[in-house]
Amino acid sequence: MSTGSPVGSHRVVSPAGALPQAADRLDPNPEIADDEVRVSVERLNLDAASYRQLHTKHGGDGAAVRDEVLAIVEARGKMQNPVTGSGGMLIGTVDAVGPRSPLGLKVGQKIATLVSLTLTPLRITDRLERWDGSSEQVPAAGTAILFGRSIAAPIPDDLPEELALAVFDVCGAPALVRRVVSRRYHSGPTVAVLGAAGKSGSLSLAAAKDARAASVLAVVRDQDEADRVDKLGIADRIAVADATDPLGLAAAVSDALRGRGADVTVVCVDVPGCEHGAILSTATGGTVVFFSMATSFPQAALGAEGLAADVEMLIGNGYTPGHADYALQLLDRHPGLRALFDDRVAGRH
Repeated sequence: MSTGSPVGSHRVVSPAGALPQAADRLDPNPEIADDEVRVSVERLNLDAASYRQLHTKHGGDGAAVRDEVLAIVEARGKMQNPVTGSGGMLIGTVDAVGPRSPLGLKVGQKIATLVSLTLTPLRITDRLERWDGSSEQVPAAGTAILFGRSIAAPIPDDLPEELALAVFDVCGAPALVRRVVSRRYHSGPTVAVLGAAGKSGSLSLAAAKDARAASVLAVVRDQDEADRVDKLGIADRIAVADATDPLGLAAAVSDALRGRGADVTVVCVDVPGCEHGAILSTATGGTVVFFSMATSFPQAALGAEGLAADVEMLIGNGYTPGHADYALQLLDRHPGLRALFDDRVAGRH
């Protein structure tokens, strides 16, 4: 059994010297190194930005979406959308554990990976024949490889697998929101969450409230989403606005917050073009957290400069210590959140 790199660089086929996430192609060979773990794949969860791009590109043709996902995995040895650069995550059963693996996983354990599919060596063996291409969650068979510095979480016994996968897919968002809001608690921050009716957005609302934000504003795209968020009972205010319309969004946030911008603006919208509106919606000296793979970071940086906006901008990191447990805690504390995720998983919205 060979010795691997803890960051997976030994799995990179091209280009030489790249890390797995930046690589063009990985080696998904199921034979593991002595610090790796092999997972028998059962379900993939494509991230929202990636799935939306594929669905839009193919006009909702599920078979075409399925064919492209298969082609990406076969060509790259991983699932990384070439347009959005994003992937998702998966659930499966631990199939083999190298003797030097530091992850503490055991053969037969059902887990969710908490690292992106963009850096996970992946091999599909069933042609995704059980997936019709009409949802983010993809029943699948195959193998995936975890490295020494990968992250995984056991699936809770009291949670359906599909629901656990949906929660873990976005668990980095609420943990980071809690950290940012808590850091600013002395100033009584107001928090605006763009895309508040989605998975990461709804959890971010709950995290802001949990971190004792002075006021939490949910920004949604239409009245149906407003009604959905209202049922959660978490947001102090709700505004309907198009997050890709910078002036309209800024006006809606200002109206809701009585003439000022938010101290913390969290972007959870899975479409491009929300950078400038988020910056304009944030008070001077405030913080923008971009937690969407549809974000263009050059647009955000150049936009802030061009608008002479004195705001701190953070890239949402999918990893914060304890993020998976915290997301599950929020789901347990807020029954409305659980209902929203159940509906999302069932395809009811």
